[in-house]
Amino acid sequence: MENNKKRSDKHKQTKKKNKKPVVISIVVILLLIVSSVFGAGYYYLSKINNSKISKSNEDLGINNEAQKRIEQEDPNKDTVNIALFGVDRREKNEASRSDSIMIATIDKKHKKIKLSSVMRDTYVNVPGHGMTKITHAYAYGGAQLAIKTLNENFQLNIKDYATVDFFSLEKIIDSMGGVTIDVKKEEIPLINQNMIETAGIEKKSIQTVTKPGTLNLNGMQAVAYSRIRYVGNGDYERTERQRKVLAALFGKIQAAGVAKYPSIVSTLLPYTETSISNLDLVSMGTGVLTSGTKTLDQERFPVDGYCDGKMIGGVYYLVADLKATTDQMHKYIFDDIKPTAK
Repeated sequence: MENNKKRSDKHKQTKKKNKKPVVISIVVILLLIVSSVFGAGYYYLSKINNSKISKSNEDLGINNEAQKRIEQEDPNKDTVNIALFGVDRREKNEASRSDSIMIATIDKKHKKIKLSSVMRDTYVNVPGHGMTKITHAYAYGGAQLAIKTLNENFQLNIKDYATVDFFSLEKIIDSMGGVTIDVKKEEIPLINQNMIETAGIEKKSIQTVTKPGTLNLNGMQAVAYSRIRYVGNGDYERTERQRKVLAALFGKIQAAGVAKYPSIVSTLLPYTETSISNLDLVSMGTGVLTSGTKTLDQERFPVDGYCDGKMIGGVYYLVADLKATTDQMHKYIFDDIKPTAK
């Protein structure tokens, strides 16, 4: 394992990366739950992009061992697990990796919503494709295979998912009137350069960024900003930029207030894809709000000390102790016991 300094540095970097999918997941949960409450007449829910997947245990990788384990851990069926994916695609049917992977747990027993992020480079078996990064599962077989990969590797029973298309953030941001970002001088040329591809795809004109400072970026500018990789600390800083954009967006949703949620939901839900039925969404949202669930908790897997970055065949992977990680994940999800790094 790594020495203390390297582990500390890696932990700081991971914390930076981990904030982005947390914000994405909060936005997804907010939209789904709020829509279920305000959409009693199913008007708002009708705007969600529903996608059907097989619900059979075999197709979703839920084996007998996992079922027995979960029945012992959750005899009263107090927990519901949903897979959350953030994908970096430019077209609806484009095969894309899941840039963020999370498990949202509605924990009725402990009155919490829990967000368990799974590191995208984690080295796992993707059914039909062998050992590779878990992020590749979505590109190989969409949400169906990504869920199966989570279930088989971590003995889970996930049957539903929600996906946010990062590229759709442009439209979401524009609908909220832009986001306020502190832009550095060295980032300006790359923002303008990145917008060229977007403008070509959407056949739009470019509104260039001309000065640094605190700016209100429109959707195209904000997406271009979040894609910058070659200024600063590479991919770590790129994920930090994405986090800033999403945090600014989430802040706007929060600041709007409950009275404006229906119109926000009506605008934003078309950019959310889910396999959860409208009926289940209503039941889920009502249950969360009436149970007194107010705590939003989050954890990241694998935990420091139970994984190592390794080069295999010239490719970087995060090789984890999958047995220990599975045990830690189950204790957190079902027993509300947080894991401890070593």
